[in-house]
Amino acid sequence: MPSGKFYQIGESVHASIPKTGAVMKELVKAGPGAYEKSSDALNYMVALIADQAAKGADYIAVNVDAFGEDDPALAVDLMRKYVALVKKHGGGVPVCIDSSDLNCLKAGLDEWYKTPGAPVPLVNSVKVSTIDALLPLRKEKPFKVIGMLVDENERADEATVDAIYKLARTIFDAATGKYGFTPDDLFFDTTAFPLAIDLPMMPGTPSFTYRCFESIKKIKSDPDMKNVHFSLGITNCVNDLPARKIGICRAYVQKGREYGLDAGIVNVNHEYGQKPADPDLLALVGAFAENDGSADKSMNAMMLMGDFCRQNRK
Repeated sequence: MPSGKFYQIGESVHASIPKTGAVMKELVKAGPGAYEKSSDALNYMVALIADQAAKGADYIAVNVDAFGEDDPALAVDLMRKYVALVKKHGGGVPVCIDSSDLNCLKAGLDEWYKTPGAPVPLVNSVKVSTIDALLPLRKEKPFKVIGMLVDENERADEATVDAIYKLARTIFDAATGKYGFTPDDLFFDTTAFPLAIDLPMMPGTPSFTYRCFESIKKIKSDPDMKNVHFSLGITNCVNDLPARKIGICRAYVQKGREYGLDAGIVNVNHEYGQKPADPDLLALVGAFAENDGSADKSMNAMMLMGDFCRQNRK
């Protein structure tokens, strides 16, 4: 297994997780005082935070975007409440403020820094289009940041390794040259894609997984960016697979680490990056990581995925 630290960003305080979302809704219905007064719902959320800290989370992510779809102001308020809970019950583990809404990110930073002495949080995320809206906040409220390497004007299947690298370079140059970030403050996300559908329709097109991992390698090979980090939403890789999802995630992390992956948004109970992957599952993920679009590599990935699905069909 690759050596070195793997940063675990605990994913469990996320409103899109069915059980967590249901408990969050229960607290909303209970009213403003529900986040201070003991109840089964509050105790559940507190335990969720404390358990992740106890099991080695390096950051505890908070995402309440599901509430923002109908009520953006509610999402901002909930971000403040859950950031406060992480600060109170997270055992000193910094928060990862996770939102697609800039107002939620700002609210989370404001709440985290209400009292002095807080460890530096992580913010997820910045894109090229939001650099000048988000990164200046670092001057008064220091944070590390995940840079999403997506071009909002380009189809995802058109992104090349070179194009993804250029996005990273744009964020890196602005962050370090203009806003005072160090390379160690930056985590890049090259996007984990579901393996189940990672078989390009056009001949000669590399798989998304190939581009994801090769982009990490290319960015890491830039001498200026050798000390940046790489984080992926690991569970995205197992969407639509019939079984063995934890095993596939474990293999995905282990394979990604060969390219330079050193962080992930994960369920900390599964100890990714610590336990070795099943060799067969590692071979399956490896086939997608190596699929450069050539006929033999594409066929190998397709055959291994077909075999896996047949063997694990319920």
